[in-house]
Amino acid sequence: MTRRLRLLPELLLAAAVVASFAATVIAFQRTGYLPQPFVFDTNDTFMDWFNTAYWANNPGAYDVWRTIYPPLSFVFLDTFSLPGCYLQSPFHARDCDWLGRATIYAFYLIDVALIWLSLRRLDRATAPMRTVALALGLPLLFTLERGNLILAGFACFILAHGPLLRQGWGRALAAAATINFKPYLLLPVLAHAVKREWRPLEIAGIATILLYLVTLAMVGAGTPGEIVSNTANWVVFQSGQVWGEINYSTSYAPLMLVQKAPIPLLQFVSSQTVDTIILAASSVIRATQGIALAALLAAWLQPGAVSRERIAALLLGAYLVTQSPGGYTQVFLIFLVFLQPWRRPGPIAAIVCAYLLCLVGDMPLSTILELSTTSWLSGRPVEPAFGLTIGHFVRPGVIALLVWALALDTIAQSVRAHRGHRPVLGLAAV
Repeated sequence: MTRRLRLLPELLLAAAVVASFAATVIAFQRTGYLPQPFVFDTNDTFMDWFNTAYWANNPGAYDVWRTIYPPLSFVFLDTFSLPGCYLQSPFHARDCDWLGRATIYAFYLIDVALIWLSLRRLDRATAPMRTVALALGLPLLFTLERGNLILAGFACFILAHGPLLRQGWGRALAAAATINFKPYLLLPVLAHAVKREWRPLEIAGIATILLYLVTLAMVGAGTPGEIVSNTANWVVFQSGQVWGEINYSTSYAPLMLVQKAPIPLLQFVSSQTVDTIILAASSVIRATQGIALAALLAAWLQPGAVSRERIAALLLGAYLVTQSPGGYTQVFLIFLVFLQPWRRPGPIAAIVCAYLLCLVGDMPLSTILELSTTSWLSGRPVEPAFGLTIGHFVRPGVIALLVWALALDTIAQSVRAHRGHRPVLGLAAV
């Protein structure tokens, strides 16, 4: 009976995620388009995939399109696409390339299966609720709607950081693939350094470099110089895309640029409110960075106090609070949090935050954009309306709260560990 009561909070949280998913499905059936925070270009479904696949099948990815993706993305998409469909536009390719669409669906199902197998191995009781939350939650559904390569990268991430593979070349190759798909996923791998697990870190580093060199030779472009140059160009481009950045962000950083947004924001909120938002956003970011750094230092001094997955979550969470590489990146953080047991206030609070981040949908505060366009998903004309929502302000705060919960618990566990073990100050493995 006590065990069933322990599961009740997660059952209720998972039920809330399912209910939010059902509400979104009903809204889509009524309006013909997916509501916020899904992107407001209702004709752009899957285009993260097919825009990139177009350049995998045509020259100019790095010097014309100026992509920041490492070469692995183009090798992967060249393998899972039909070249004859890419003689015209990426939009034509989306309708033509059945292999690409099938691969998107297949990797979503693979991700869900790997989530289930990983969580079930750790805890059979909580695995169903956490799997449902991730499978039907907003981050993974957003990734699916975009057709983002995170679908493939997430499968590798689960193998690299979950319990399905033992330490060795299998996990190292999976980690190498995650980094070559999304370079910021180097951060979770650095948890080995905090734990002083130098051998796995070395193997992962070698595998990452080898995979990069092999795919670089296959593509014939994507040198470090090209990627750095294109990244600088991307930063300049993104600085003018404030609204798109705010829409589904992991960080308050985009809110600090609202005064530069090409929208009449002051028609909806006062300048004093905007100034307050910017000050609060900056304070949350700096404070969260500080507590995460303190927790990582505590874990460094007592590497046996917390798990590698906990340290990986802190590293990734601190990055997502600092800047937003896209709302879909929450799938990585949520998976790491769901590897934590429902024990002690800190991990419990973090798990609750993870469930909240899985809730689908949003609550509008004011309408800024009203469009008349076509929805590719429904195949009919639609009139979507988008604007400021509660989620713009709440979601980054929930991520910050999640990091605080894990950080404070990490510090507490490290302090407790000092009672039985002296702090480890050297670089030697322990």
